[in-house]
Amino acid sequence: METVTAQGQLREVVRGWRKEGRSVGFVPTMGALHEGHLTLIDRARQRADRVVASVFVNPLQFGPSEDLARYPRDLVRDKRLLDERGADLLYAPSVEEMYPEPPIVRIDPGPLADRLEGAVRPGHFAGVLTVVAKLLHQVAPDLACIGQKDIQQAILIRRMVADLAWAVEVVVVPTVREADGLALSSRNVFLSPTEREEAVVLSRMLRALEAAWGSGMVGGTQLSELARGVMASAPRVRADYLVIVDPVRFEPIEAVGAGAIVAVAARVGTTRLIDNAIFGQTGG
Repeated sequence: METVTAQGQLREVVRGWRKEGRSVGFVPTMGALHEGHLTLIDRARQRADRVVASVFVNPLQFGPSEDLARYPRDLVRDKRLLDERGADLLYAPSVEEMYPEPPIVRIDPGPLADRLEGAVRPGHFAGVLTVVAKLLHQVAPDLACIGQKDIQQAILIRRMVADLAWAVEVVVVPTVREADGLALSSRNVFLSPTEREEAVVLSRMLRALEAAWGSGMVGGTQLSELARGVMASAPRVRADYLVIVDPVRFEPIEAVGAGAIVAVAARVGTTRLIDNAIFGQTGG
């Protein structure tokens, strides 16, 4: 696996592949890689001849009181994991390479970004979409693989690509979980053993809702009450939000059909975790 740190180097490699008639898959990450990220590499390899992964901790998507400085970084380990998994190229730019000057023009994510994560983290999605837009322009892939765990982010990236008519397919890959159901996250390393045990309530709640919906409970109010009851079994897990929404506008719904999303964000100690499930989805 080759590693480059400059846009010019990246484009030169990709141009060489294009001349050979190769298709290109892309997996954007912020590093601290785990099996969830590596599954995205697997999916990209299934769909494309060559795979580019990026590792860049994007300062634009962190608020002033958030954990930018604390975010885990281990590029040496990330390189090894990507190489072992079969990535062809790692793009690991510096902040100065990505933002030679503070960006004046940013992507406006629209009203969807004001809900859920956006309500808790103002400006977050403008930062996410701005860096993803830059990366997509720099890599110019045929497809990009994004994880479902960040479901609002994934939907916004899809809308950005569709609304701006970019020639890239956005592939959303189901969440990868530990054996007990906890969604893999780079922030899981911050959980104490007790917090790690309590955090499983998030996936337990999602499974309970999926089972109830599969048994015929389709009322949003009933399902929400069930969710709150399960969450109450772990009182030290404090929810920022717990909602059942439609998959287009992320607005609360009462008649829950296939494709509706239950999304949760919660604080476990000082660590903030997110998770979700799509009703009627298999394999996630």
